[in-house]
Amino acid sequence: MKKRNLIIYSMMLLLLVVSGCSANEQTKKPEEQNQEASEKKVELTISAAASLQDALNEIKATFEKEHSYVKVNYNFGSSGALQQQISQGAPVDLFFSAAEDKFDKLVQDGLIVKSKGIDLVGNELVLVVPNDSKKKIKSFEDLTKTDKISIGTPEAVPAGQYAKETLEKLNVWKAIEGKVVFAKDVRQVLTYVETNNVEAGIVYKTDALISQKVKIVATAEENTHAPIIYPLGVIKNSSHPKEAHLFYDYLQNETSMKTLEKYGFKGIN
Repeated sequence: MKKRNLIIYSMMLLLLVVSGCSANEQTKKPEEQNQEASEKKVELTISAAASLQDALNEIKATFEKEHSYVKVNYNFGSSGALQQQISQGAPVDLFFSAAEDKFDKLVQDGLIVKSKGIDLVGNELVLVVPNDSKKKIKSFEDLTKTDKISIGTPEAVPAGQYAKETLEKLNVWKAIEGKVVFAKDVRQVLTYVETNNVEAGIVYKTDALISQKVKIVATAEENTHAPIIYPLGVIKNSSHPKEAHLFYDYLQNETSMKTLEKYGFKGIN
C-alpha cells in the first residue's frame, strides 16, 4: 500500500514539475523569440547614386535604431555602373537610382517589378566654381572662358548626361567639349572643383550644398534637360525581401522625406 502511494505521489510530483516547466516556457517564449530574432542579423545591400550618400547615411542611423536586427550596407556610385552590376548578378536588395532610364532598364530585364518601384525625389543641376575663383563665371555660357571644366561621364553618370544635354541646349557644348574632364561620378566632379583641378563643374544642387569649398553660380533651367528623378525599387531576387520592403517603405515615410529634403532633394509625390 505504501509502495502504491509512493508511486502515485511521484507521478503527481512529476506532473507538477512538467506543468511548471511548460508554463515557464510559455511565459519566456516571446522574450526568447525576440532574443533569437535579434541574434539573427539581416544585412541589406542598397546600391544608390553617389549624390544620395549624406542623406542616406543619416536615414540609415535612424532606421537601424528602430530595427536593430537589420544592418544596412550601401554601395554608392554612378547609377549606370550600379545598374550594370545588378544586371550582371551582383547581390543587391534595393536600387536607388539618379536616373529613370537606368532604373527602367532593370524593370525591362525583369530584375525589378514595376509595382515595387516608385519615383521618390527630384534634384536640380547647378554650375559650381571654387570659392576663391578669380574667373568671372556667372552662367553656363561663361564656360567658354574656362580652360578646364568637369562633368560626369554622360554614358554612365546621370548628372553628366543632364549636364551635356544642358550645354547642348544652350549651344555651348561644341565650344567646350575639348576642355571637359570626365569623372566617374558626381562626387568626383565636386572634388575636382574643390581642389582647383578644374575651374568649374556641373553637379547636383544636393552635392553643392554639402561642400564648404565651392559656390553655386548658376542653376540649369528645367527645360534644358530631362527631368531629374530618383526612382527607388526592390530587386526581384533580393535575399531578404521582407526586410528590403521594410526599408523601401521606411524611405518613403515622413521622417525620411524630411531628411532628403534637408539635403536639397525635392519631393515629387
